[in-house]
Amino acid sequence: MIDVFSWPTPNGHKVHIMLEECGLAYRAIPVNIGAGDQFKPEFLEISPNNKIPAITDPQGPDGKPISLFESGAILVYLAAKTGRFMPASDRAKYEVLQWLMFQMGSVGPMLGQAHHFRMYAPEKLHYAIERYSNEAKRIYGVIERRLAKSRYLGGPDYSIADLATFPWLRSWENQGIVLAEYPHLKDWFEQIAERPAVQRGVKVLAEYRKPIRDEKEREILFGKTQYERR
Repeated sequence: MIDVFSWPTPNGHKVHIMLEECGLAYRAIPVNIGAGDQFKPEFLEISPNNKIPAITDPQGPDGKPISLFESGAILVYLAAKTGRFMPASDRAKYEVLQWLMFQMGSVGPMLGQAHHFRMYAPEKLHYAIERYSNEAKRIYGVIERRLAKSRYLGGPDYSIADLATFPWLRSWENQGIVLAEYPHLKDWFEQIAERPAVQRGVKVLAEYRKPIRDEKEREILFGKTQYERR
């Protein structure tokens, strides 16, 4: 059984969805990032960047246990382990991987910043809100243009590129996006949202998700605790 150390965030949901899509046996272990669980030594042993998710698999590629951090790497690993949601041919595989890297390098970081400055920053900084809201619109435009000519991000078939990107777009309203302005993306989004494994995946650990409750939690998530030397 795979252990997934996670929290109900877009990056956590990526791996939850993949595990559900692949029908793999797993146990979700909550890492309360508002309480600072991500800084505990036992978690840092498997996720040195103190970010969720991370996994341990007792049946690694050589039959020995393996631990992995970084959600994109975990998706690639699970795709290789199961032979699912990644094409077999090199050309098609790289088509998928480039869109997975787009999610990791642009979709997640930029939409995360848009969400932070629009919703969580202690003061409203017009420059930051405008900067990241505009970048969110640009990214949605990139996805819209891709989906205007391709059924899925990585090509004709649903892949890890789609299931990695979908969770980040679930907060489109908080990112300043009008989804109807991106009709191809909207159709794609609604189609993926109907998948039973996706519906199960976004419910994993969902009972733990709560708004930021106090300044201590805000400091753990966004303040000096993040930058302490360990």
